Amino acid sequence: MRIVPDPIERTTAATDLVLALAALAGVARLSLQPPHGPAETGWAWAFGLLALAAALGAGYHGVVLTDARRALLWQTLTFCLALAIAMVAAGTTRAARGAAAADQALPFLLATGVAVYAVSRRFPGLFLVFILFQASVLLYALAVYATAALTVAAAGPGCVAAGMVLSLTGAVVQARRRFRMKLVWEFDHNGAFHLLQTAGVILMWLGLGVQ
Repeated sequence: MRIVPDPIERTTAATDLVLALAALAGVARLSLQPPHGPAETGWAWAFGLLALAAALGAGYHGVVLTDARRALLWQTLTFCLALAIAMVAAGTTRAARGAAAADQALPFLLATGVAVYAVSRRFPGLFLVFILFQASVLLYALAVYATAALTVAAAGPGCVAAGMVLSLTGAVVQARRRFRMKLVWEFDHNGAFHLLQTAGVILMWLGLGVQ
């Protein structure tokens, strides 16, 4: 196994690993430390899938691979992300409308995630469909938890909503292909996105754990 020579790509791979660890911490927080309810179950799956996708992303950015292996790695991690987004929608629906509604919606949400993935892979120019799916789910979750933050005394929903804002901000940064910043190491748009998403994920599972 050879590490890529590009220092920015190595930094991006490192931020992917940090994101994977943050997501795994969310799984532990929601699955292994009671009390946790049905709303958190969907989120735990979302964090687990995100951790897997981020770990695969570290390999994609940080290891020298053949074109075929890079393509397979990219396809696998985007499939994990599609399912993770669907589980975010399921967890949010449980929080907003209860377990029965979420259970009814789950097959549709998972099927939508798979369909969005398939379209984005079959027609590479339509990867925008994947981005819109992600943005729609995050905005839906932001609306649900921001509304709860205004109507519930607990601090949890506000924390989740803040995490959503950070994740959406990260998505905007990632879309800026020429973005560069230096904080000891130099980060491109992907590395900066991973840092913002890591902070957002931590805020989310902290907030979910205190609802």
